Amino acid sequence: MKRFLLFTLMCLIMSTVSGAKDVKVISPDGELSVTVGVDGGHAWYQVIRGSEAVIKRSELGFILKDGNMNGNFKMGKVTRSALDETWSQPWGEDAKVRNHYNEMKVRLQEKNGQHRVLDVVFRAFDDGVAFRYEFPVQQGLKDFVIMEEVTQFALPTDAPTWSIPALTDYYEGIYTREPVSQKGNMSSPVALEVNDSLYMAIMEANLTDYSTMNLSHNGTTLAVDLVPWQNGDKVRVGETRVSPWRVMIIGHKPADILLSRMPLNLNEPCRIEDTSWLQPTKYVGIWWALQNQRWTWSQGERHGATTENTKRYIDFAARHGMGGVLVEGWNYGWDGDWTREGNKFSFTKAYPDYDLKALCRYARERGVRIIAHNETGGAAQNYENQMEEAYTLYESLGINTIKTGYVNPHFYNGELQHSQWGVRHFRKVIETAARHHMMIVNHEGAMPSGIQRTWPNLIGTESMRGQEYNAFDRKGGNPPYHECILPFTRGLGGPMDFTPGIFEYNNEAVPGTRPQTTLAHQLAEYIVIYSPGHMAADQIENYEHQPAFKFIEEVPTNWERTLVPHAEMGKYVTFARQERGTDNWYIGSVTDSEARDLSLKLDFLGDGKYTAMIYEDGPDADYRTNPYPMTIRRLDVDRGTVLHFHLAPGGGVAVGIIRK
Repeated sequence: MKRFLLFTLMCLIMSTVSGAKDVKVISPDGELSVTVGVDGGHAWYQVIRGSEAVIKRSELGFILKDGNMNGNFKMGKVTRSALDETWSQPWGEDAKVRNHYNEMKVRLQEKNGQHRVLDVVFRAFDDGVAFRYEFPVQQGLKDFVIMEEVTQFALPTDAPTWSIPALTDYYEGIYTREPVSQKGNMSSPVALEVNDSLYMAIMEANLTDYSTMNLSHNGTTLAVDLVPWQNGDKVRVGETRVSPWRVMIIGHKPADILLSRMPLNLNEPCRIEDTSWLQPTKYVGIWWALQNQRWTWSQGERHGATTENTKRYIDFAARHGMGGVLVEGWNYGWDGDWTREGNKFSFTKAYPDYDLKALCRYARERGVRIIAHNETGGAAQNYENQMEEAYTLYESLGINTIKTGYVNPHFYNGELQHSQWGVRHFRKVIETAARHHMMIVNHEGAMPSGIQRTWPNLIGTESMRGQEYNAFDRKGGNPPYHECILPFTRGLGGPMDFTPGIFEYNNEAVPGTRPQTTLAHQLAEYIVIYSPGHMAADQIENYEHQPAFKFIEEVPTNWERTLVPHAEMGKYVTFARQERGTDNWYIGSVTDSEARDLSLKLDFLGDGKYTAMIYEDGPDADYRTNPYPMTIRRLDVDRGTVLHFHLAPGGGVAVGIIRK
């Protein structure tokens, strides 16, 4: 990936400050400051914006299996540097990303005992602060085990917080808003509404060979809570000598959180030299009828993944410009209880009624690719044992995308998905896939942490409560505010494989369960829920003769730049995105259960005339009683035009603006 350097300042100022009370690093714009000190042997940091406390004094350190590294520190040398660069990405919400920060590395040294040292690296950006630990190789700290990470985030108030519970299985909870003191343990990212001019998100970036970060709390102080190995170890440190970044995105308004690119910037540059084969696309799939129990993954009369069915989907994809067809249930292993017997899955042997090679050829002749589905049932070791053979086969057949799945919270020997063992497994899949020119869409899986910068073949991750719950949730489906909070939380870590675009709400399997949105809201999800590889998730017959499907056909998935004109956490959000390499723009706006009237000035357009196609809630539309009405209108616009939208309860609007 070509990196465009605007200005790089790496003036290293080495200074020994043993005995100093505190040291400070300030953001490039001078607004944010991080102060670090040691008090009574305990290392701490705090974050100030102007004169306002963002994070009060919070402890740093570790409890190790062979001795603690906290409560016994003195300050060592401090190293400073700065960086201002702009780099490009092959796909994303922005074509170019500015990475601008001031850095301070603080050495903490044990005052007595083994006199071990621990480095903490702080980076101050204009839009937030991040830090991580580095473990220099030394006597008494070569290979070691972390039992607890003593990292705190002491909040200034009992801030309303959006989060999901830190469960032991999947990140598929419903985000709810309560004061932080009333929360249980939480998965990160979490979003906080501290006051009318202070909004935050706390998360991790560059999760590599480490345990996943959850958050516990004591009153208004959050603390890192790592997912353990089965024997209680949290992290086994060996070759990888750094922790993930602990990230605090800080903004004056909610939109600032959505526009931060800190998680990407805190990951390493791209390791794939030739990215030309990375070609994310929209796709259809044999999926929604499985969720609605009309078809089955297993063999039998209602088996969905047949050669005949797949050809119908390939033909549809070719007619409507979709680049891929996802097929679930094509391979041996689905018969019986596959969630407990994942070791029976074969990732190369197809069922007798599914001709894998012939279908790949049939698709290729029509400009379409098969997307391979690899459900593991949590038997991750079985998958690793077959990956090389399976990926070699797929590559030979022209398959370039794999959707993986892990419907079981436990992996090899009972290790949890989000433990260090699981994190290592997910990274091994991504790196192996890259060698075979395979893109990965990971369901269940590790919480994304911006690693798509380093490995852009990871084009999507679930790790959230997706559209599928609108098929089988006995409580009726996702709440209408769900898509209004996902971008502020789960979406900060990376692209979301949410599977939008459901047009038919009738559900015979679970009556009453359906998308709790209007149809226009479903279209807007293609803009609001970011992914470079969106699925048109409904059964293909539900798209035939449906005028609204034209928006799904035309909407891009790769963007030049992104704006957020309206945003309030959990209530409503509007994204405006410029198509990569063109002057065309696409707008998506969604609301919760409340109707809203929004105005949008199109001053971000270039000079000249444009045509806007607007798909909006029709008269009397309401997600509860009348979700289908939609008005489609065409309008000539320019940069002086102001669009006015009425969003119905649970509604939305989707707009394509094409330059004349």
